[in-house]
Amino acid sequence: MTTTAAATASAGGAAGGPVMIRKPRQLLLAFFGEYVCDRYFQPLRTSVLLTVLEGAGVAASAVRTNLDRMVHSGLLERRRLGREIAFELTPHGIEVLREASGRVNGPAPFEPKGEGWTLVTFSVPEHMRTLRHRLRAALTWSGFALVRDGLWIAPGEVDLAAAMDAIIPDLPPGSVNAFAASELPGFPMDEAVRAAWDVEGIRRAHEEFAARWESHGEGDESHPLSTRVLLVADWLALLRADPRLPRQYMDADWPADRSFELFQRRHREFAFPAVRDFANLVG
Repeated sequence: MTTTAAATASAGGAAGGPVMIRKPRQLLLAFFGEYVCDRYFQPLRTSVLLTVLEGAGVAASAVRTNLDRMVHSGLLERRRLGREIAFELTPHGIEVLREASGRVNGPAPFEPKGEGWTLVTFSVPEHMRTLRHRLRAALTWSGFALVRDGLWIAPGEVDLAAAMDAIIPDLPPGSVNAFAASELPGFPMDEAVRAAWDVEGIRRAHEEFAARWESHGEGDESHPLSTRVLLVADWLALLRADPRLPRQYMDADWPADRSFELFQRRHREFAFPAVRDFANLVG
């Protein structure tokens, strides 16, 4: 996911741990990613978006506020359909959601890509604080964490150019340096992994996802579209929380595979009722 969509991710390291919090913006991104991007090419009436998110427990005022913010950030554009305002994805919004979709629907969302580690250092001036926040958010979405002051690390071979695509034009020349690295004999990474990432916090995020979706308590048959949007939003939150750490540093009962199986099963379960619900709303 590019910087705009990653901006909801925390840029912190081990302190605090990941927490899966549902925000209207994340639910809107989940909805547009599942049902609009590369699927439905007409502007969506505001009433449709209000209905979907109302079924997910979000007040109309919060939906309108977040739609305005997504227009301001360049993800959406307004259109007028008769007396009603409608919204459609911008080219930038489509790019953001396509990138996110690659991991949402990927076959191994919790496995690192490639071997070794990717290291990043950066220096962004104080007066460019917003750009610095965008950069940290993009790194966090890509699995990076602070291992030392000013040194970020991520498992595997991260495609940094793609991760920072939306930020690179705004960065001062030479402000970011990146390196590939591997573990050296006699210097195991176990302690560094535990220092950089809150491994137990990541486990709790998986357990929270399982607690929400293993039972049918989260599945509201009267609002299948809203329920599927909630599922995808929770999945995105879990993907942000889990940086794809190599399994050799995890406990034997690491819950990532169970989470993946659970998401696939519930995603299929709500598929046809949700599509029918969407067709009725936009029809």
